Amino acid sequence: MLHYAVVFLVIALIAAVLGFGGIAASAAGIAKLLFVIFAVLALAGFIAGLLRRG
Repeated sequence: MLHYAVVFLVIALIAAVLGFGGIAASAAGIAKLLFVIFAVLALAGFIAGLLRRG
């Protein structure tokens, strides 16, 4: 999931440099959303691992 967030971030940066503002904004929004989902899932997995150990 983090890989896809980085891919969309790179797409947003390239689109912004080339002047495609709408595409850059959309790709940046998707990258933010994917990063938040990744962070939540990573935190949930970390907490579940701590609880499983006891």
